[in-house]
Amino acid sequence: MRLEIGNNVAVLDDVLKGKVIAISGDEIAIQTADGMVFKFDSRELVKIEFEQKELSKFSDINNPLLREKSQEKSTKKTLFKKEKNEILLEVDLHINQLVKTTKNMDNYDMLNTQLDTAKRKVEYALSKKISKVIFIHGVGQGVLKSELHRLLSRYPVKFYDASYKKYGLGATEVYVYQNSN
Repeated sequence: MRLEIGNNVAVLDDVLKGKVIAISGDEIAIQTADGMVFKFDSRELVKIEFEQKELSKFSDINNPLLREKSQEKSTKKTLFKKEKNEILLEVDLHINQLVKTTKNMDNYDMLNTQLDTAKRKVEYALSKKISKVIFIHGVGQGVLKSELHRLLSRYPVKFYDASYKKYGLGATEVYVYQNSN
């Protein structure tokens, strides 16, 4: 692919895009929309023929496949499960379920994210009078499990290992004491 001055380009493996302003052999200078100038090897760039907003004009909402896909996405999977007239909240604390990426996160940040999520869910269960919460934490080295148990000991709850048959060794069941008021 041959790039020319004035072409709109995007940088591979980055979120930069801009317009080609200079070419010197394989080195190409691009200027972003905010006026910054960057130099890249020509192999790191790809030509943009159409902007995304231009392409979206051609999407056909009457297309049966697109309509079917959009309806599939609208069905929301609930975290609540009812067992014998009892509301049960399942919370998966695996880090990949809580954040899109763990890039730039160390173990401390990941653990704090998991514990903050657990804290919010316990407080939510208390406020909404949900009697049981299952925290799925996995087995691992047991750090998350022990920190979770330390956090839970501060609340008016009783906790114990969840059903081995259903969750294996990697889950804690929490019974939330509710006031009769």
